Amino acid sequence: MDAKRELLTLLLSNAREDTADLARQTGLSESDVESLLSDLEAEGVVRGYQAVVDWSNLTDEHVEAKVELNVELDRETGYEQIARRIAKFPEVASLRLVSGNYDFALDVEGESMHDVSNFVAEQIAPIPEVTQTVTHFVMETYKKRGIEFDDRDEDDRLSVSP
Repeated sequence: MDAKRELLTLLLSNAREDTADLARQTGLSESDVESLLSDLEAEGVVRGYQAVVDWSNLTDEHVEAKVELNVELDRETGYEQIARRIAKFPEVASLRLVSGNYDFALDVEGESMHDVSNFVAEQIAPIPEVTQTVTHFVMETYKKRGIEFDDRDEDDRLSVSP
């Protein structure tokens, strides 16, 4: 496996590993790992390092929604311009141009369902090129960014036998 790809795989698994551990796992020197990391960041391959948060373990409200977005392009406006406009909103956690029955897939986050629905209705839907929005609220997360959330309570229903 290419050293850069191996390093990226390790970072995706745990971005908090120090360079000594990454060097040991890849068989590279610490200075080589540091150099590769610098190169990956400079090339725009590694855009940031983030924690995977299980919001259900906090008492604070946090809502995530998947939003399907259809747009109609004109001669002056393309997907790139629409995407730049939408990506500026802090509520938009991710934005992708996708194939299929809709054009964009958005991950939207807020403090309540009301906040998210108001954001979509007041900020996204009024964009002139937007022709349709469909919002799906996330009810439960079982896996996110490769991390399983398997520490949920066991099924406490009583077993019934005939």
